[in-house]
Amino acid sequence: MADDELLDVIVIGAGIAGSVCAYQLAKAGHQVAVLERGAAPGAKNLSGGVFYCRVMDHVFPGFAQTAPVERRIVRNRVGFMNERSLVSLDYWDARLGSPTNAVTVRRASLDAWLAEQSEQAGAIVMPGVRVDSLITDGAQVTGVRAGEDEMRARLVIAADGVSSFISQAAGLRNRAPEEQLALGVKSVIALPAEAIAQRFQLSGDEGAAYTFVGDATQGIAGGGFMYTNTASISVGVVLRLDDLKRSGRSSSEVHDHLLEHPAIAPYIAGGELMEYGCHLIAEGGKAMQHDLTRPGLMVIGDAAGFTLNTGLTIRGMDLAAQSAISAAAAADRALSEHDFSQVAMDRYPAHYERTFLGADMDTYARMPRLLENRRVYASYGPLLAELLHDVYNLDTTPRRHLRATARKALRSSRISPRSLAQDAIDAIRLL
Repeated sequence: MADDELLDVIVIGAGIAGSVCAYQLAKAGHQVAVLERGAAPGAKNLSGGVFYCRVMDHVFPGFAQTAPVERRIVRNRVGFMNERSLVSLDYWDARLGSPTNAVTVRRASLDAWLAEQSEQAGAIVMPGVRVDSLITDGAQVTGVRAGEDEMRARLVIAADGVSSFISQAAGLRNRAPEEQLALGVKSVIALPAEAIAQRFQLSGDEGAAYTFVGDATQGIAGGGFMYTNTASISVGVVLRLDDLKRSGRSSSEVHDHLLEHPAIAPYIAGGELMEYGCHLIAEGGKAMQHDLTRPGLMVIGDAAGFTLNTGLTIRGMDLAAQSAISAAAAADRALSEHDFSQVAMDRYPAHYERTFLGADMDTYARMPRLLENRRVYASYGPLLAELLHDVYNLDTTPRRHLRATARKALRSSRISPRSLAQDAIDAIRLL
């Protein structure tokens, strides 16, 4: 095939990672095609969430003011949920809103906007194209097959989501084990903006993001979440696949249980269900970052497993964006040097390892171990609720010092002092 018939880059997937990467490369003057299997970018994407978006200012200056975002997050709440109680840390800080630290987004809108930016930069976005396999010449990836059609390129960048069939087809990895995957189930419930502001104590375009463990998932490893959009609330659960299977419960049952919880129901009362769905989420952390390159191929975003659940924050979109920036930098150099070897592709992980992406993945590399601790989901919530009930339940009996009250609550729990000490040490080390 003549050089003038070759694309410079084929990007598979028009999510955040794929579109950011395509935008960067098209802006640098390269011929880029983005292949998206959905009918339109964002059309198949129910997911949204809290986007820690400062990384996007490096690509789109003033991103939070120009992109289709919902609300600026200024209130965060993390809580232990029990059957009839909630013990939480509520953190409000105006500094989180200026400069904007995090926003809520609806991916259907955001992905469409990002694809439009890529097209304006010169990329060709091709929706409704499902890539079935890679074309190789020996070890070198040279293009893709979509049905009976073939497209050739000097480089292929896979941004095809958490299941990443392209990575599997290339022999880069097998399907992730169930303990490294979770199922997210979410409802989007329409409410007037005024009702949302009143219920969450917000003003203007301020937003709130809440996370819960414990009864939110009926003790299954994972957590519950709730966050505000402009005129809707997103609420749901994330359930680790292996633990969900062991529980014998259905994901919809757990999801509905959260919506009916007395700590959640008042926030969504009177709302109208707009959307309901589920999707897979990577939960393996650093353990999933391996075999991300082959000659002529790089794997980015969710396809590379770039997500982080620290228990306090759940991140993925910002990590996907940085992986795209790093891949674009490596691809730009490879194209300028006409070098698509393994060494050239490995400049991509070397680049992201020097950024916050690599540093944060290393910092929280052992975080999945803490989140596997059954006491986090089953024991600490009741312990805290029992302690605080004794503090605030002033029933005319003489009060004890807090230390004695804490000892009483600990004795009534299933947590031994030794386990409590070990869990505290682990949490300090991992967080």
